[in-house]
Amino acid sequence: MEIGLDMSHDDAHLDSTGRSFKWAAITLGAVAIALLILDAVAPSVATDGTAHGADAHGHRPNMWAIAPFVGILLSIAILPLVPATAHWWENNKNRLGVALAFGAMTLFYYLFAYDLDKVRHVLRHAIFDEYIPFIMLLFSLYVISGGICLKGDMPAHPSTNTMFLAIGALLASFIGTTGASMLLIRPLLQTNSERRHIKHTVIFFIFLVSNVGGCLLPIGDPPLFLGYLRGVPFMWTLVLWPQWLAATVALLIIYFVWDTIAYSKEKPSDIVYDELHRRKLSLSGSINFVWLLGVVLCVALVKPDKPLLGTGLIVPPLGREVLMIVFVALSMITTPHWIKKDNQFNYHAILEVAALFIGIFICMQVPIEILHESGATLSRLIKEPWHFFWSTGSLSSFLDNAPTYVVFFETASTMTPEAATSVVPLAEGSSHILEIWLIAISLGAVFMGAMTYIGNGPNFMVKSIAEQSGVKMPSFFGYMAYSVLILVPLFVVITIVML
Repeated sequence: MEIGLDMSHDDAHLDSTGRSFKWAAITLGAVAIALLILDAVAPSVATDGTAHGADAHGHRPNMWAIAPFVGILLSIAILPLVPATAHWWENNKNRLGVALAFGAMTLFYYLFAYDLDKVRHVLRHAIFDEYIPFIMLLFSLYVISGGICLKGDMPAHPSTNTMFLAIGALLASFIGTTGASMLLIRPLLQTNSERRHIKHTVIFFIFLVSNVGGCLLPIGDPPLFLGYLRGVPFMWTLVLWPQWLAATVALLIIYFVWDTIAYSKEKPSDIVYDELHRRKLSLSGSINFVWLLGVVLCVALVKPDKPLLGTGLIVPPLGREVLMIVFVALSMITTPHWIKKDNQFNYHAILEVAALFIGIFICMQVPIEILHESGATLSRLIKEPWHFFWSTGSLSSFLDNAPTYVVFFETASTMTPEAATSVVPLAEGSSHILEIWLIAISLGAVFMGAMTYIGNGPNFMVKSIAEQSGVKMPSFFGYMAYSVLILVPLFVVITIVML
């Protein structure tokens, strides 16, 4: 099958994409202006850490104040599944409206329960410290990987498909689950376009490339990047390699057996046609691997308010993100236009993430503050590593795994005794977290994000691309039948052997 897409892509669609991108830039600009206004009218904020936990007056948010956070997550889970709202929800403007509405509820709560100073502090922390670094990383990986195009003619053997999945599971940690999914899903679909049994291949792609594969570096999966922003050392996630290797190898073996059986059921005429049409693989846009490496080095080596690479030059706030955008610009300049047309590249998926997460990052400040003050209570319920693994994973399955990771990360950090050993130091040693708990939380968020379509951002993106290519994907609960059958037994074994 030829890997690659028809050059006759609709230019009007790209024009629409450009308008959407400009609209998103205007929206983010409006948010920045709002922040500047708050900064001008409100007194300066104390830097004693009162953004989390009890405020300076000694009280914490009420439990009912988490309602906007629950509301936005339920909206993400339910609205796409309800026939009356499914089409409406597909518009990113509507997603942004819902996200900002719930975010506004949270800010109004802080305004009336505390004061404007608290609102300013929460908003600056949610936007500048968390949302912008988070979305700029995803945006950079998304755009740069969209400039890499793989073409060729390969037979769709089970070994070929298994090779695709194995490469994707490895790449996911180094260019992100979003980047790896964008890079490989269309070539994989084109390779299998002559086969009738393709659905299981896409499902295992979501398992391996869009989720499990991304646990070795903070850029691999959004939850781990949020941990990095909270002080987890950049290279710490490499300690997850035994669990990554075990899960990856097990899933590849299961897939190979499954696909071998499915291959035997294909029509002989389809197999013959696939075998007779071969062409050597070729890669276009390889310069983008250089720009991807640049983004990785930015995350690993450039830290705001710290000297740049041992020099006396202090990195300004958001300086790391500015450097990432420079690499994006270099990618756009050096990538021929036809490559992105071949990839059917557009900004819809990343705009969806940007629209939703601006509300999520604002709303989740309330449960984080509550959890900071509830460590003693939770410690009586969640004590063992497997408690953290399954608690984090269960919520990551039905909500989004990034905010779920944050909630349990903050919980574990408040529960870790000061004198504990085998800990991971955070934020220059000012605090720490028990390593085995952090391992369990990281694995739960990354691995179980594969349990449903809504567990991780790339899941829905891959499903959508597959359906556009003519693959009939299972429904929400149909997909869960596969994940429960395949993943839950695997996670049980990992729990018993490794946690």
